[in-house]
Amino acid sequence: MATSSKENGQQQIPEASRISGLNCIDLSNPNTQSSVSIIHKACLDSGFFYVINHGIGEEFMDEVFDQSKRFFDLPIEEKMKLLRNEKNRGFTPLFDESLDSVNQINGDYKEGYYIGIELPEGDSDAEKPFYGPNLWPSVDILPRWRETMEKYHHEALEVARAVSRLIALALDLNSDFFDQPEMLGKPIATLRLLHYQDRASEPDKGIYGAGAHSDYGLITLLATDDNYGLQICRDKDANPQIWEYVPPLKGAFVVNLGDMLERWSNCVFRSTLHRVLGNGQERYSIAYFVEPNHDCIVKCLPTCQSEANPPKFSPIKSEDYLLQRYKDTHVDLNSYK
Repeated sequence: MATSSKENGQQQIPEASRISGLNCIDLSNPNTQSSVSIIHKACLDSGFFYVINHGIGEEFMDEVFDQSKRFFDLPIEEKMKLLRNEKNRGFTPLFDESLDSVNQINGDYKEGYYIGIELPEGDSDAEKPFYGPNLWPSVDILPRWRETMEKYHHEALEVARAVSRLIALALDLNSDFFDQPEMLGKPIATLRLLHYQDRASEPDKGIYGAGAHSDYGLITLLATDDNYGLQICRDKDANPQIWEYVPPLKGAFVVNLGDMLERWSNCVFRSTLHRVLGNGQERYSIAYFVEPNHDCIVKCLPTCQSEANPPKFSPIKSEDYLLQRYKDTHVDLNSYK
């Protein structure tokens, strides 16, 4: 494997590696049809694309990253006080998640922190598995932390809704199709702060920053620091699989499609396999997972099926699918007792 070079103090992608050239969607572009055409091509090609001019300022993004780092810099004893609960809110320690258990000897070499949607007291949905309350660090330890994360959660959801409207048009649907109450009108939307260890990955030994996986829901928005590590595999059935690095793009989101969108679109649009390889440096990223309401039944869209192309998947309830995927990839909470 080629060694990494350095430029301006930053690690560079190894020269012998494949690099993915992703399409770029500009949300400030007044030409909606042009954006729909680009996003359609991206969803057919790789299921990954960049989104720029999304309305979240770089200064605020830098603050979110800074606050994330402040949390992960805390002693492990402090972080464990906020260990994730049965509703998947809070801290996930090193190895808590194993996204590719077949090929990993340990879990992922990363820490995380889940923040979801909080509902007001008395809301009929408050007891559902993926709704709050969140766990928050003490204001004495991390002042302004909660306010920063709540603001980011709100703003990221608006970006996700804007992207979903372009995807709807690309699937020959009304632009507000995914805005329905059972979808993104009252979604499951989860912010996850991520801190990858400074351990260099060794795929041949089963050591990964994050094992190969696809995401579960509709779409994911990913903000990254300037340290490379994310890889995608356009054809999961290829043997051997071919992995391409996705270069960080300052100020942009890397957006990828999830399993539920693949099901909705009858595999027209793809939920692409991806992973993270550590390069020996710490790496921070912020994922925002956007999934439909607990009760949403995900089934093949009318625009994506025909007599010659019948539905490839049975309908599935959003809540059931998500609960199973979390159970499959996370350590049993009882193991921490």
